[in-house]
Amino acid sequence: MPLTPQQMDQKIDEHFHFEATDNVEGVLATLAPNATHDIVGNPTGPTVGREQARNFYEGLFRDLAESRTTVIRRLYGDQFLIDESMWEGRAPGTPFGLEGRGRPLKFRLLHVIEFTADGQIQREQVWVDMAAIVRQLPQTGAGSDR
Repeated sequence: MPLTPQQMDQKIDEHFHFEATDNVEGVLATLAPNATHDIVGNPTGPTVGREQARNFYEGLFRDLAESRTTVIRRLYGDQFLIDESMWEGRAPGTPFGLEGRGRPLKFRLLHVIEFTADGQIQREQVWVDMAAIVRQLPQTGAGSDR
């Protein structure tokens, strides 16, 4: 039986909650054991399996803090959802290879999430508004101390 939009919302909201609280084990538990995790443009490319996703989340939680994700819109299909969200917080580390220096950061995300029949995340593909991140975290020159 296909998942309902409410069941998909529950799982992705649980996943986002674990991300907001820097809970690596919780995030990984929302993924299917052989889940594909794909941050589009990440030099390492997609990973397969919970343990392969662990490195990404451990780095993410070092690089970004005070995470708040606000849903803008969600679209639903057969065993998948598309989530457009706004992420807000601070960048104390080096998110996406950029020196954050603790500056505030706000950018849009697009998640394409596919689910297993029992409601785990089978595939998470994330598109990040890198142009917004680069504008807010200038690396040299005027405005680099903002």
